[in-house]
Amino acid sequence: MASPERQGKTLTFSGYDWTVKSGANVGPGPNNWDGNNVWVDEQGELHLKLTNRDGKWYCSQVAMKDRLGFGAYQFWIIGRVDKLDPNVVFGLFDYPTRDVGPDGTHEIDVEFAKWGRPEAEIGNYTVWPAIKGPDRAFQRFAVDLNGSYTTHRFAWNATSVFFQSLHGHHDDNSNEFAEWLYEPPDPASQLGQQPVPVEINLWLFKGQPPQDGHEVELIVRSFKFTPV
Repeated sequence: MASPERQGKTLTFSGYDWTVKSGANVGPGPNNWDGNNVWVDEQGELHLKLTNRDGKWYCSQVAMKDRLGFGAYQFWIIGRVDKLDPNVVFGLFDYPTRDVGPDGTHEIDVEFAKWGRPEAEIGNYTVWPAIKGPDRAFQRFAVDLNGSYTTHRFAWNATSVFFQSLHGHHDDNSNEFAEWLYEPPDPASQLGQQPVPVEINLWLFKGQPPQDGHEVELIVRSFKFTPV
């Protein structure tokens, strides 16, 4: 049985307040979560680590205290997300609070994960429906970076979500390497319509340790939200 999640420390990043996750045997995964694996440096950049301590692995996650709605969400990432171990997951997403809906609904994800399969493509765009029942929609894509700086975005409105990934850190559309437009036929049921918090996490699929045994550190240089 999973132990209840403990509310950890809070930090300020990119102009928003975030709660840092801590706890043992807590989803996703389940995994162990260490609040010390998350911090903001002197440049204002957010660090997330995956660490091994005394043979036990610890993950990292932050959740925004505010709820954001329709608009453009942009993340500037530092780190080779194309080289992550098959059991490591890095997520940039929005996620419903309990009053909005259950797990598996109202969620928009940009994730870098192979879900335990070394041969899988590592890029994942996913949109979860507004209600239980309809399947999630997703697009997988290959990622082969020419450096450690990438930009990832989703633009969400009442009828669609448009995803983009770019080489480098840009506010324009320079050096795009992936995109996907999701326009469901019934957006009221297949696309979340309510404001929800943003979350960022670094974790282990099914709680399994990295196949290569390596610790991981990734940096979010900035997050920007532009409402519509």
